[in-house]
Amino acid sequence: MRRIDEQYLATPFYGSRRMAEVLGVNRKRIQRLLRLMGIEAIYPQRRTTRPGVGHKIYPYLLRNVAIERPDHVWSTDITYIPLRHGFLYLAAIIDWFSRHVLAWRLSNTLDGGFCLDALDEAIGGGAPEIFNTDQGCQFTAAAFTGRLESRGIAISMDGRGRALDNVFIGRLWRIVKYEQVYLHDYADGWEAEQRLGAYYRFYANERPHQALGYRTPAAVYVERQ
Repeated sequence: MRRIDEQYLATPFYGSRRMAEVLGVNRKRIQRLLRLMGIEAIYPQRRTTRPGVGHKIYPYLLRNVAIERPDHVWSTDITYIPLRHGFLYLAAIIDWFSRHVLAWRLSNTLDGGFCLDALDEAIGGGAPEIFNTDQGCQFTAAAFTGRLESRGIAISMDGRGRALDNVFIGRLWRIVKYEQVYLHDYADGWEAEQRLGAYYRFYANERPHQALGYRTPAAVYVERQ
């Protein structure tokens, strides 16, 4: 699974057929693991995450929108974190303008509870004008959308199969995995949480971003005040 994840980060436009050819693995096995990991190619196709039955799908609100300030747009997503034996899922919430990570949680299942926990932490310190997600059932669930609507936050959802609609958090995953996850062989969830926590503190307060004029995400985000 780690080889699949590394290949996806390098070539996110590969579908299961091409990935199977490159990795020398049966395509059905690749498809099964991609579904388990919640991975999809960046071009439009059938989604591996689906809304729950009866869940409302909201329109995508960010096409041609200029992001000009902190707390204008937040977004969230889930990615796969390998362990020495097994794996975890990581959810994070990011401010688009500053790239600041507002909250994150690990889970050993795709149950929506860890996403709600991250959301509660993030909105405990403020709120965006728009919150963007994909159409996964964790984010289309009434418990999640209700939290946002109760705060007067506009909900935006990626178009079907359009991972590029949530590009900033996709870049975050790439940074975190190349600069932290793939440099370590996490023995278990405790080690993953400790190392990721240390990395996110470094990312927020010490890692400058060229797009931010070589300032850190935390420095840019606090300017909202």
